Amino acid sequence: MALHLISGTSPAEPPGSAGPSSSVTAASAAVAVPDTSVPAKAASDLAAVPTDADLDSVVLDASKLHVYQVALELHTQCSVLVAVLHRVVRDQVERASLSVLLNTAEAGGRRSRKDKARHFAYARGSATEVAALLDVLERRHLASPAAIRTARRLAIRAIQMLTRVHQKLSA
Repeated sequence: MALHLISGTSPAEPPGSAGPSSSVTAASAAVAVPDTSVPAKAASDLAAVPTDADLDSVVLDASKLHVYQVALELHTQCSVLVAVLHRVVRDQVERASLSVLLNTAEAGGRRSRKDKARHFAYARGSATEVAALLDVLERRHLASPAAIRTARRLAIRAIQMLTRVHQKLSA
């Protein structure tokens, strides 16, 4: 049996009777009313509501991309790279590395080549920003050289991968 939502009425009131003196609250403003115009068989054709186990096993498109995994690792490394004492630089590194990850994810979720290419280009720009910030961290001695080297390798790898995927989509 299909259900229609009718706003502004409660089951005890006919449609259109809700007025200023009505006892309808905001919580009861949308009430499910059976729709007899749709055959009962059609309701059984609807997809079942997925369970938590079903949802836990779903892998989103972006997660399947190797560049997404590199961007995720880059962000993880960058988020612990700079001491809290240097909050301005730390904030910039975290934001730029998060932008690489999020734009990569958004590109993975887009369907048109043009949209994908644009978001991969944004991600590449953010990855080059991360690389520049790593130069600043190194020059100002704000993080350990080993940690900067690890993050730089990830940033360069992300830039390479994002450049390649952008070129393929733009061709």
